[in-house]
Amino acid sequence: MNLLLQMRDAVVRRVKALLPDALLLLIARLGIAAIFFLSGRTKVEGIITITDSTYELFRTEYALPIIPPGLAATMATWAEHLFPILLVLGLFTRLSAFALLGMTLVIQTFVYPDAWPTHLSWAAILLPLVARGGGIWSMDALIFPRSKM
Repeated sequence: MNLLLQMRDAVVRRVKALLPDALLLLIARLGIAAIFFLSGRTKVEGIITITDSTYELFRTEYALPIIPPGLAATMATWAEHLFPILLVLGLFTRLSAFALLGMTLVIQTFVYPDAWPTHLSWAAILLPLVARGGGIWSMDALIFPRSKM
């Protein structure tokens, strides 16, 4: 039994060495950024001209109870472009991840309540970024070296 525990501990140490926190946080940043950025790109033409179909979508399928459709379309489109770019850079990582987590909660609550498995997976990626930040391979680490990553 002692030999099995030693072997398991050796494997765990090796895996931790191959998958440092900095790499895991970088992959999380890039992965979730791609999801939201590509969604944002479906709402625009050119660089960031919001399409008429996007406004229509927010009037019908994405209608929110409090925010007017035009404002919601604009806010969502800009958020889906800005926050993913910040995540890729690792700049203001916690704020960006928190904003996208908030967007995920709004989508889950008001737009697609049956899509909870997808939204839960997004939350699983965003929560470590909120809690841990962008890691040492981020602009945050360069700009704010004394803050805990």
